[in-house]
Amino acid sequence: MRAYVGITDSDWYNLLRNQPSLDEVNFWRPKDLREFKALNPGELFLFKLHSPNNYIVGGGFYAHFALLPISLAWESFGISNGAITLQQLRNRVIKFRDPHVDYRTDFKIGCILLEQPFFLPRERWIPVPDWGPSTQQGRIYDMLVEPGRSLWFQLQSKITLVQMVSEDSPSYGQPALNLPRLGQGTFRVMVTEAYNWRCSITKERTLPALDAAHIKPYSENGMHAVNNGVLLRRDLHALFDKGYVTITPSFKLEVSRRIREEYENGRDYYGFHGMTMTLPIKYTDYPSSEYLEWHNINVYRG
Repeated sequence: MRAYVGITDSDWYNLLRNQPSLDEVNFWRPKDLREFKALNPGELFLFKLHSPNNYIVGGGFYAHFALLPISLAWESFGISNGAITLQQLRNRVIKFRDPHVDYRTDFKIGCILLEQPFFLPRERWIPVPDWGPSTQQGRIYDMLVEPGRSLWFQLQSKITLVQMVSEDSPSYGQPALNLPRLGQGTFRVMVTEAYNWRCSITKERTLPALDAAHIKPYSENGMHAVNNGVLLRRDLHALFDKGYVTITPSFKLEVSRRIREEYENGRDYYGFHGMTMTLPIKYTDYPSSEYLEWHNINVYRG
């Protein structure tokens, strides 16, 4: 297992460490839009403040990297971006970028999405081992060999990280990869990407009109998992949640007769009846037949 130590500023850190019960954060990169490949999902991403504060002050479990329009980053994560408003987020990004660019546009930022974040109190900050002044962005540590191994044991002594320890490891307490539980924002981003930024039924691509819909709601113990999600145009999402439409395990859309009976309308929606949805590229992202059957039986008003 590896860990990556990334540099952040005190404004981002101080705002987030004072938020109660965060389940995810967006560690955004204002200028570097290259894909983040340093970690696998489930490995540790640790926070270090700018010099001279060469200490690890918190971290989280890496889930996903996405290049997102700043509006989607804000809609998905809100204050978990480390900013109070969208305008404040824009201003912080602009500070690090070319001031001559028209930032009224929906420009993109690199988003490193982290789950189950933790923040260390000042007395528990950990000195970063072997941190050189030439390190500008971050550094990878192998947690099985020095100096990463010592860093691992320091983390264990400073904070309870149940997710980091596996009883199936060769030696209990050794670093072990454990895929993180996704938060709502990361779920939205990953479902949007899985469907190539298009409604799975209408192929609509206007981002503000699209929603990542849960098949089995989180309130009903549905997971924030890509295979429990489908990208829908917002009006179809509303109908899906209310049970006026469903998707069968054979991936076909069904439209309930209740729309006509209750609203004396629905002609536009009945045109989609029987249509096969557009599926994600990856088979592992396909909607789960178990979740679809649950929706057919428990939500659909056929």
